[in-house]
Amino acid sequence: MIPSIIALAICAVIAPINRVQSSPAAAPESAVKSSAVIAAAAPTALPSKSTGRLPALGQAFSILAEDNIPPSDINENKTLAAANQFVSLGLKDVGYEYVNIDDCWSRLSRDTSTKRIIPDSTKFPNGINTVASKIHDLGLKMGIYSDAGTATCAGYPGSLGFEAIDAATFSEWGIDYLKYDNCNVPRNWTDVTPIPGNDWYSLLGRSTEPPLLLKPTQFSFPYAYGELLTSGTGAHECPTWSYITSIININIAHLSSINFFAHNDMDMMEIGNGALTIQEQRTHFAAWIMFKSPILLGTDLGKLNSTQLAIIKNKELLAFHQDDTIGTPAAPFTARSGAPVTSPPEFYSGKSSKGTHVFIINTSASESTKQFTFANVPGLRAGGTFKVHDMWTGQDLSGTHTSSFSINVAAHDTAAFLITPV
Repeated sequence: MIPSIIALAICAVIAPINRVQSSPAAAPESAVKSSAVIAAAAPTALPSKSTGRLPALGQAFSILAEDNIPPSDINENKTLAAANQFVSLGLKDVGYEYVNIDDCWSRLSRDTSTKRIIPDSTKFPNGINTVASKIHDLGLKMGIYSDAGTATCAGYPGSLGFEAIDAATFSEWGIDYLKYDNCNVPRNWTDVTPIPGNDWYSLLGRSTEPPLLLKPTQFSFPYAYGELLTSGTGAHECPTWSYITSIININIAHLSSINFFAHNDMDMMEIGNGALTIQEQRTHFAAWIMFKSPILLGTDLGKLNSTQLAIIKNKELLAFHQDDTIGTPAAPFTARSGAPVTSPPEFYSGKSSKGTHVFIINTSASESTKQFTFANVPGLRAGGTFKVHDMWTGQDLSGTHTSSFSINVAAHDTAAFLITPV
């Protein structure tokens, strides 16, 4: 198995990590023993369903201040309002389906007799299962949050030692997606190399019906886990240009791990947050698209303007992201002889069922002319004649093109093209 490399990005500060062990306390004896018990009970066959084959599309109520959604605002009404906005804003029509709640949805302690996590009755007076049912009635799916440690990042009950109980609880409630964080892991807790179907990740992801889409964060985690959402980067997101470029650079080193059922999670989609320009928001979306990261909108959908909605609903970019024939991402290529070296790289190409795509990021702070040679684009033959289609506008550029192609790209913007031979 190929181990993933996890990176924690705190705004512009990037630091590689393997396992967050934030609690000095020893693991409770029941938790330490639970690994063997769960391993014995976990199913050994891979799930037959296609959950997680393509990168997820949805929204998540984050607890981070950058997302303007404080913990107290995670509640039943806001969750259902977001689900209804998926429908009214046309997001469901273009493939968005997961409505996810983040940390702080539960009480601060488990039920003393059943040991189950209990929803906060003030935030979710009708229970999580009722919310999930209403979301399902809209043709959507619901996600929830838990943690592999003794407590979540915000101090609510974690799943360590209670994995089987939580898996059964989430399944009973009708949960479709689990964000599985990694705060407060005791320092005396160590993982051995997991064997697919024979560990507690498998129990959480595979003992439920239908199988949960599992998003682990900040883990040294194998990519070969089949129908679990495998995660290559966990980050504390920030709506800044430096954050976007740092995450692009992190992911470039791990593009070979991306394919069907294996998607590096580049973290929340920050469109609508902070002071990103429209061009920077286009690049933010295009980068998550071309690297086939799960896209979870981390903002209040009602505050998005028509331009921002047009970005996240672009059908042609989403078609590349959700292509059911080719699961690999776009990757950097050398645009032409003597092309300048930038960080991150500016030119990327990738395949879809429709043909060859080229994405061009202008990393400079001013408008710039970008040029590439068709022969340098992987998969395109030298000496050919090509049609260039703008994926943002849905229009073909006038005429045909041979040898090379040039385009003016605004500062921090990304151009996206479908290139087809004539």
